[in-house]
Amino acid sequence: MNPQFRHPILPETTHDELARQNFVTSLKKHVFSLSAKNQGVYETRAKPRFEQEHQRSPETRYEIQEAMKDEPYYRWVSALKRMGQELMWDSVLSSVERQLPELRDRAKGVTQPLGSLTLNPDLVIPTYQQAVDIHCMPGSYHSDLSADDVAAGALYDRGVYLYVRGMLGPLNDDMGRSAVQNFLKREYPDFHPRHILDMGCTVGHSTLPYVEGYPEAEVHGIDIGASLLRYAHARAEALGNRVHFSQQNAEKTNFADESFDLVVSHILLHEIPVPALRNVFRESYRLLKPGGMMVHIEAPLYCHMDSYRAFAFDWETVNNNEPFWGAFRDLDLKAEATQAGFKPDQVLETFAPNGAWLQAQGNGTPKSQEFGGRGTWFMLVAWK
Repeated sequence: MNPQFRHPILPETTHDELARQNFVTSLKKHVFSLSAKNQGVYETRAKPRFEQEHQRSPETRYEIQEAMKDEPYYRWVSALKRMGQELMWDSVLSSVERQLPELRDRAKGVTQPLGSLTLNPDLVIPTYQQAVDIHCMPGSYHSDLSADDVAAGALYDRGVYLYVRGMLGPLNDDMGRSAVQNFLKREYPDFHPRHILDMGCTVGHSTLPYVEGYPEAEVHGIDIGASLLRYAHARAEALGNRVHFSQQNAEKTNFADESFDLVVSHILLHEIPVPALRNVFRESYRLLKPGGMMVHIEAPLYCHMDSYRAFAFDWETVNNNEPFWGAFRDLDLKAEATQAGFKPDQVLETFAPNGAWLQAQGNGTPKSQEFGGRGTWFMLVAWK
């Protein structure tokens, strides 16, 4: 795994902290290889047993889940995967907590900002975000422990890098970078958005490539977490990028109608329930100028997979505190976008190659990624 880029806001690690994080990363990689053997357990044990009982093969991921849930090997590997996820966050949290006062001071040290930060202490955090620590991240996205807290942002920045084993690049920015370089610039070279909004921007990993790709544009990023946004603002400034961050719920923002040429999100949609997703689509439509574009980037949907792969992917819903993961991936997103106001012939589901950060380094594109899958990012695209 290549080292993460050491920007000034990133938590530093002692020798022992780094050793623990490296161990957790190796453990997760090993457990992932063990998970691949679940298919053999399914084919030789669970599936024949199901066929004998029902006189047919399993047809859905739910039936495969029912057939596999009591298999000792599957249960053992699932326990290891969940343990690895919790250990990963713990290995980062101890480092963040040790230096949190210093991280706060660094973030507050932004005295001549390029962009801006606007927080809303009266923002109501949605219940669906408060009810569970999403993907087992302690405190989830919304926790804000003090007036100057940046803990959630620091935890997320380092934790995501370990989770994907560096596959999003040294700056965790492959989704935004690939969306800009491998989709927007390639497919729409004459599209030059002047106002861009990133919904659910967290710490701005995928926001900053839009600043680089469209240097004349005014770029905004919104999220519900104040701690995330303080960190995001300080990180963007440290990296020399002008972004206007504000604490808002993407379901209903305070921007005026037709404020943006481009509205994007990056793995936001699977973190919210279906009613909230529909609100986000309607809000995207409201915010777009005529001729503007909406691009929501995700990993593949279940309609892109066979039943077994959908079952394996749905481990996140069942075991990793991703309560909306499966419901989102079952949706007909083109229909949802149409109901939000977009014309059917102006809605597109497509894929774009990932690994734009590798291309920039002259190292080509990875053949596949555990996170994105099949070397591509899925994109829902719509024009107003």
